[in-house]
Amino acid sequence: MNTQNQYEFDEFSGILYINYIGELTVSDICSSWEYAFENNLITKEVKGFILDHRNTILNINTSDYLEITCFYKNNKEIFGNLKIGTITEDPKGVVIAILIESEVNGFPIKPFATVGHAVNWVLS
Repeated sequence: MNTQNQYEFDEFSGILYINYIGELTVSDICSSWEYAFENNLITKEVKGFILDHRNTILNINTSDYLEITCFYKNNKEIFGNLKIGTITEDPKGVVIAILIESEVNGFPIKPFATVGHAVNWVLS
């Protein structure tokens, strides 16, 4: 794993934040979710997710979005209809989030430049 992941659950909003630090690959993204599953971080109190990619170097090709898409599809029962807001300053990160949303019909994922806008959308 090339990243350090920090998990924080905000009890007031019901948002689970995952802050990624370092080089980020598709494998790292899937591993971070598997860690959350195995450690019961996604409880019934979770209303949505904020994935912060601002402190990463994305080592992901835009074509790799299909692997991420398959992961989300295979775990749809866990994610349900919970929204995922991604925070990124990298244009590639924006494109990947848009491609994932378009590939997984009705899967609510959207890129943002600020945490505030992401929180507002996740809770809407």
